[in-house]
Amino acid sequence: MIMTALRPLFSALIIASVCMSLPARAAERLVTVTGEATVSVAPDMVVIRIGVASQGRTAREASDANARQMTAVLAAIKDAGIAERDVQTSRLSLQPQYDPNKTGGARLLGFQVTNQLTVKIRDVDKVPAILDRAIGAGANEMSGIEFVVSEQSKLLDQARGEAIADAHRKATLYARAAGVKVGSVVEITEAGAAPPLRLMQAMRAGGPGAPPFSPGEQTLRAVATVTYELTP
Repeated sequence: MIMTALRPLFSALIIASVCMSLPARAAERLVTVTGEATVSVAPDMVVIRIGVASQGRTAREASDANARQMTAVLAAIKDAGIAERDVQTSRLSLQPQYDPNKTGGARLLGFQVTNQLTVKIRDVDKVPAILDRAIGAGANEMSGIEFVVSEQSKLLDQARGEAIADAHRKATLYARAAGVKVGSVVEITEAGAAPPLRLMQAMRAGGPGAPPFSPGEQTLRAVATVTYELTP
């Protein structure tokens, strides 16, 4: 009587035990691989930071001198075909200048005003001519230049598709070696990202012409980790 009553309980325990073991067995029939792909492309846009530093005995004198020079630089940049929306003031500062050799109390020599612009140039080939115009108009500081790929998202999408294909190729090799086949995708995790923009060192424009530069190429990289089911 007691054994007969316990039979349904034993059956339930056996079924539960089998069900609990299924995920563990399923987990053993998975393969996880990492696919990679790169796309190399020449930058099609340049961002420069260029400006004017002016000195004067008083703050007003330095400001007036800077305003005259910067007005000329802005006119030169716009005359070169740069749209107003692509020119932005990124730094404006007024600093007192002291005699570094004075012992005791510092002696005020005057003031320096620095005005810097961030300029987008949407035609890379025009960069030398635009820099030459700006420097000729009075720009005497250049703090950096960035080479930009404007269609970066579209190119990364291409690399992502190629990274998934690379992952499937690797999974197929492992599955074939193990005597099984690649099944459905269980999970995809993206690990790759675009590299930072290339930045040249800061420089001071001191000559009559534009400094030389080379845009080169940027390499965009996508990395995807993919988990596949394995089938007999």
